[in-house]
Amino acid sequence: MIWTDAQRAPVLQDFAKSFASSQGISVSVQAVANDLQSAYVTATAAGKGPDIVVGATDWIGNLVQNGTIAPLPLTADQKGAFQKTALTAVTYNGQVYGVPYATENLALITNTAEASANPATFEDLVKNGQDAVKAGKASEALALQIGQQGDPYTMQPLLGSTGGFIFGAKPDGTYDPAQIGVDSAGAKAFGAQLAKYGEKGQNVFKRSIDANNAVSLFTSGKTPYLVSGPWALEQVRKAGIKYAISAVPGFTGQGPSQPFVGVQAFYVSAKAKNTALAQEFTLNYLTRKDVEEALYKVDPRAPALTEAYDDVSKTDPDIAAFQNAAAHGVVLPQIPAMSAVWGPLGIAEAAIVGGADPNTSMADAATQIKAAIAKG
Repeated sequence: MIWTDAQRAPVLQDFAKSFASSQGISVSVQAVANDLQSAYVTATAAGKGPDIVVGATDWIGNLVQNGTIAPLPLTADQKGAFQKTALTAVTYNGQVYGVPYATENLALITNTAEASANPATFEDLVKNGQDAVKAGKASEALALQIGQQGDPYTMQPLLGSTGGFIFGAKPDGTYDPAQIGVDSAGAKAFGAQLAKYGEKGQNVFKRSIDANNAVSLFTSGKTPYLVSGPWALEQVRKAGIKYAISAVPGFTGQGPSQPFVGVQAFYVSAKAKNTALAQEFTLNYLTRKDVEEALYKVDPRAPALTEAYDDVSKTDPDIAAFQNAAAHGVVLPQIPAMSAVWGPLGIAEAAIVGGADPNTSMADAATQIKAAIAKG
């Protein structure tokens, strides 16, 4: 049995039928509508989970910690066939736990009828956006979702630009939960920028812009700039807007933006009813180019398999543009400690946007994160 979301289920069902026929077995694909990760952990612990589950790589730490997924014996050739970032994302504690099939990251999407594409700096972006508002072309300079609770994922490109970071690295390059960078000098410099462009400053960052309205502000022509991911492409294309995709620009005098690079992958259950067949399907069917290209067609995100990406990017320049926007991206942390970060950091960011002191807010967030990690 395979568990996935409703969008990917029909595609996987087709390949599962082919595999089942070749093996003389039956394979079912079940779409899980709500909180797939939690449902999988709970069902697996009770001995009722699937053999294979589909999910994001930031699940890995939690799934390994709960003993619900098993390492996968990819060959050297199979590992080499994937984009390096994708392979890094499915590697945890030195072992490969998943077969990656798609990558995703944030970029800047520009309505080219309202503003210039590919601004060199964030300051240029703001000026262009404000000029569009002054000219009556738009009502907002930028749509970047924040909301009342903040959004560290969407803010990550700019946090990285100022040298801020969430976790430092161990000597082997993996994330170190003992090194929290939320109160580092770079993070505090990022906080200062939040205040500068926040509601008490230039009013570019707004808590009223959130996941519910950011894309619609752009598609309705109310802002020339949107920070979002490939999941917004369908709406943008349907709007009939002339658009361009580029990297989120960094701040003047600072580094380039560093968006999170997320990866979607297939995992084999540590309690699979038939581990050999589950691994055979995952390692030798789900690593194929036609599988990744079929999944891309139902959800346009860059294939993780280099050969599939090369094919897709020739006919879909948007996918190539998103990939280029992640040139300085960092892997979305897959360690369990990341769950302690989202809430405190998001609340701090939203508070700063609303006028709270940047240094105090970032320091408080770091204190809360360290305390939560210490409790385990």
